Amino acid sequence: MPHTNIEQAYFIDKEKVRRAFDRAAETYDEYAALQAEIGERMLSRLDYIRIDPKRIVDIGSGTGRITKGLSQRFTKTDVVALDLAEGMLRKSLSTQKKGLGRLFSRSKNNFIHHLCADAENLPINNDSVDFVFSSVTFQWCNDLDKALQECYRVLTPGSLILFSSFGPDTLSELRSAWNEIDNYNHVNAFIDMHDIGDALIRAGFQSPVLDIENFTLTYDKVTDLMRELKAIGAHNVTAGRQRGLMGKQHLKQIEQSYEKFRHEGKLPASYEVIYGHAWVPEQKTRKEEDNIEVKISLKQLGRRK
Repeated sequence: MPHTNIEQAYFIDKEKVRRAFDRAAETYDEYAALQAEIGERMLSRLDYIRIDPKRIVDIGSGTGRITKGLSQRFTKTDVVALDLAEGMLRKSLSTQKKGLGRLFSRSKNNFIHHLCADAENLPINNDSVDFVFSSVTFQWCNDLDKALQECYRVLTPGSLILFSSFGPDTLSELRSAWNEIDNYNHVNAFIDMHDIGDALIRAGFQSPVLDIENFTLTYDKVTDLMRELKAIGAHNVTAGRQRGLMGKQHLKQIEQSYEKFRHEGKLPASYEVIYGHAWVPEQKTRKEEDNIEVKISLKQLGRRK
């Protein structure tokens, strides 16, 4: 079992993730202010990194807001918006005012292609991408090693991966409050920065750089936080979650339990954001299992007239 696999109780049901983000596509941008801020901060980091990619894949592109920023920054580069949820990709297309019958849209001189796929099983050919970008998506992977190995496989020698993910202190108040009430999982598991660094090295990347930034959002009621998580599709989808609807008694208990965190009239929700980037070696090593047949190449997603 890979080192970054999480215990069975925290196993993420990918089909439930897909459905949750499909449902959240129309409300995501309204409530995902933190996710938008993280994406913008990642884009600003590119001011200090010299790359000239021909093809970019944005893994976990969501509604396409940050994907559009990538295409505006790299105006001669084809960008692939890749997401597990088709609803998010359709929202990305609709916000760019393009027809839903096609899976690509034009942004100035380049193209944004749309591809529905899982980060742990990229349907992209070996050595066909020059830059992988991924903002707060890897926390939805059951096997981070597999996801990073897939990124390494599709990247060309000397190319870059830039990503962010939520760390273990994320939603610590909500986790603590629920732990006082029952033994179910109510908050997803998040991977430590050092474990992410180790996974990058195992995948074959070199010179990894990782750092942490902490955010605190505030709410009047814990139900406002829970409603926001649902609106962005980020509610609990682990195997150890409580099944069925939350009863009034449980809701009252979580409201009471969360009150101990109230400060200056507001309830805080902590987010630990891990940023990282690493490079593929110029002399790229390849594992035997990387020589696999895939269904889609980026050339097949090429320009259509």
